[in-house]
Amino acid sequence: MADTARKPTPSANPDPARPGGDDAYAAMIARAEALLPRLRERAPRTEELRRLPPETERDLHDAGLFRILQPKRIGGSEFDYVALIDFADVIGRADASVAWNLVNLASHHWMLGMFEQPAQDLIWDKDVNALIASSFVFPAGRARKVDGGYRLKGRWPFSSGVDSSEWNMLAAIVASDDEADGIEYRIFLLPRSDYKIHDIWNASGLRGTGSNDVEVNDVFVADTMTLAVMDLTGGPTPGSAVNPGALYALPVFSLFPYVLSGVALGNAQACLDDYVGVARHRASTYNRAKLGDLQSTQIKVAEASAKIDAARMIMRTTCIDAMADARRGHIPEMPAKTRSRRDGAYSVNLCTEAVSLLFSASGARGLATSGALQRQFRDGHAINSHIAFSFDAAGTNYGRVALGLPSENLTL
Repeated sequence: MADTARKPTPSANPDPARPGGDDAYAAMIARAEALLPRLRERAPRTEELRRLPPETERDLHDAGLFRILQPKRIGGSEFDYVALIDFADVIGRADASVAWNLVNLASHHWMLGMFEQPAQDLIWDKDVNALIASSFVFPAGRARKVDGGYRLKGRWPFSSGVDSSEWNMLAAIVASDDEADGIEYRIFLLPRSDYKIHDIWNASGLRGTGSNDVEVNDVFVADTMTLAVMDLTGGPTPGSAVNPGALYALPVFSLFPYVLSGVALGNAQACLDDYVGVARHRASTYNRAKLGDLQSTQIKVAEASAKIDAARMIMRTTCIDAMADARRGHIPEMPAKTRSRRDGAYSVNLCTEAVSLLFSASGARGLATSGALQRQFRDGHAINSHIAFSFDAAGTNYGRVALGLPSENLTL
């Protein structure tokens, strides 16, 4: 591998005494790295299937990767939040679609740890490996309060990995018909029998994520299977009684970009590594000059690697600092929360810029469908299209708060 590749450093995890320990973290990183050759080989099939191949899903289960943020008390790793960055960074170097589904589904074990214990027991007592999909598009669903729970309906887009999952976390707005009592943002946990999957995912990028629509038609959801967004703004949650660790006291939606941002990082790193590997040995088609001897090539390598290294530093530092805050019982105020959202979007934009730069520098070679570069380009821009990585949205809200105006993001 080229010198431009920076592997996640387990010792960078800030607390060696945390559940799992550094040896366990390094061992899990090694398991993830061992999967890369077969995931690269399967990447065309993953795109063709438009979802994870069964053998890939099994590999991720066998390696324990879906359980990196699951509570230690039920056999999970309960690694620090930065694990989402590090493991997406590793797996994303083989296939961004696989990395996307891995950290997306792994993060839902983390979020389940914040629900009341009956919800955790209902799922994990039956199967600790159960996968949970999601769609956090709140306006897509409507719920109304009834005795013992809620009635929920709606149709949600972008439920990545839904075909592999037995449960789904769906976000909705709770209100009466006339909204006279105001609205509430809430998350609902449903078994697969309560929703219908619409197979509509035909996308140019992240083709293998199976990010289909799901539909719910007036289903009852018990109180214990729901969670208010206001309980996820930092500090103790309904799940803290059984999961008292700092991981389950993080502010969920201010850190939301970092669930998936590491995918952009790994994809960009793979693009850089491939470009450097070719440029070291390839001669120009037109004058036979060695590409690595050209100043223009050297500058592009420097610029792309600087963007990727800066993105990695932003992502990891934000997650490590968030864990440090949670350990000391500090709940970030709104300026810090909007800064986290701003930096999450900005760091992914840096990765996208690096991929675009390298794709342009690769010339006609990058167009070959037999190569990985065209997929890395498509995936990089697909990642960047997620609303969490819109710098216009995140930057505007940061600027509002910095200028003394209220936040427009109701989840923070």
